[in-house]
Amino acid sequence: MKTIKTLAFALTLIGTSINAQEVTQLPNTVENQFKELYKKSNNYQIYKVVKKNEFLTLQKNVTDSISVLKKDIVTKQKHIDTHLNSIKSLQAKISTLNTDLTTSIEKEDAISFVGIPLQKGTYNTIMWSAILGLFAALAFFIYKFNNSNSVTKETKDALVDVENEFEAHKKKALEREQKLRRQLQDEINKQRGV
Repeated sequence: MKTIKTLAFALTLIGTSINAQEVTQLPNTVENQFKELYKKSNNYQIYKVVKKNEFLTLQKNVTDSISVLKKDIVTKQKHIDTHLNSIKSLQAKISTLNTDLTTSIEKEDAISFVGIPLQKGTYNTIMWSAILGLFAALAFFIYKFNNSNSVTKETKDALVDVENEFEAHKKKALEREQKLRRQLQDEINKQRGV
């Protein structure tokens, strides 16, 4: 009999330690505490009777959990507010930088020509048109110069020809004049000697 009592006592201890291990294996969350309290409570008709000290312990644990969660919420809200302010300031900086970048790109793409800001493409078109116009004018003036130069050479050649003809004509006229003087002198001499 004594052995049966000892065996029963040992089994009770083993069962209690197994229940204790099961209870300690569950995480100490508020939900698990409510389940444990419900399991430990007694039945009275349709009601569950809860021990006052266990209820107060649960209430204290829930209140502590709520205050920890409130502190955590306040801390996280401060972090969120800080991050939101940081995001707003960074967005403002990004907006400013985008505006500055756009202005810089416009300035880089623009060239001031005679005090007028022009796009590089327009400026290049104007400059190449001016260069091509100058080359066309140069080609025109070279053509006109060559044309005038050939006319001048022809005129000089004609002048040399005219001067040569004039010299030849002068010589002939001088010879004719001399011949006519001789004839006149001969006639004068004939008239005197007559």
